[in-house]
Amino acid sequence: MLINLAYILSKPTGTTAYALNLLPHLNLLNPTYLATLNSGLDNYYPVPANMTAEYGMAGHMRRLLWTQFQLPKQYHQLKANFLFSPITEAPLWSGCRFVVTVHDLTPLRFPQYFSSLKWLYRYYTPRVLAQAAHIICNSEATAADIVQFYGVSAAKITPILLAYDADHFKPVAASPQNYFLVLGRHVPYKNVSGAIAAFAKLPKAKQYELWIAGPIDPRYTPLLKQQVVECHLQTQVRFLDYVPYEDLPLLLSQAIALVFPSLWEGFGLPVLEAMACGTPVISSNLSSLPEVAGDAAILVDPYDRNAITVAMQSVANNGQLRQKLRTAGLERAKLFTWQRTGQQTVEVLKQFL
Repeated sequence: MLINLAYILSKPTGTTAYALNLLPHLNLLNPTYLATLNSGLDNYYPVPANMTAEYGMAGHMRRLLWTQFQLPKQYHQLKANFLFSPITEAPLWSGCRFVVTVHDLTPLRFPQYFSSLKWLYRYYTPRVLAQAAHIICNSEATAADIVQFYGVSAAKITPILLAYDADHFKPVAASPQNYFLVLGRHVPYKNVSGAIAAFAKLPKAKQYELWIAGPIDPRYTPLLKQQVVECHLQTQVRFLDYVPYEDLPLLLSQAIALVFPSLWEGFGLPVLEAMACGTPVISSNLSSLPEVAGDAAILVDPYDRNAITVAMQSVANNGQLRQKLRTAGLERAKLFTWQRTGQQTVEVLKQFL
């Protein structure tokens, strides 16, 4: 069995964290990993290190070409009979048997924001899914999208909910601060603009701050900063750029609430991580987010900015509500473990060995 880790980033994002947290469980299957020389893995076959998103679109293209032309050679050279790819990439028409994971189909739902990826999801991804022996995805919402957009039979799909690092994300003893936190990239479907507009409508907005943590995007961050200026919030809104993984628990624990009004998510890991830190959560009521939050968060229509404002005001002004959400979130987070996710994934993969 081969496991494709050629896409792994040095600064973990959701898909990288997914694969790394599965490794202790996948090791039970005695696989060979396709990974870079500095991966730190024992049983691996080396692949080039310049094929990740850290090398921009050129890195993506190098990896896609490697997947189609080099990976099959390694598959047959190593006498493998099965490949697991934790992302939706696999060699086509190559005689390789494979299972892939689908994390989300947002480039199809919001194609105007993903112009460089539309062709991939429209022409490459459907062929990967058609040729896959099986498909794993991270929520019922993503499974429904696969059926809707690609016509894949639901019987070929197994939703397995993700988890969080319980040793890392937990309440941090620190003085609470007066900021609401938005966590995520600045692309429009994350609806950071909606969070800013909702914050601006708070009756006593001057008493609070809005911290926006996520990588600066030259396409969209300037528009968000202009919105802040137009709302006269320059002294209250902070753009933190990318926040290191080790700093996230404190950042979450000190916040009044996480505000996560995304228009669509394959899973929504920040919601789970915030609940694990005991942070009240205001989340979108769309896509997979109700699957993650359950009744442990305030769910709002992300297109209704007034509803987001009301939720922020309620959490800020009501100590009992904050405590209720804190307690419910901590209990809810306990349901999501990598032990469970890993075991369920191994059970699927065993069927194809």
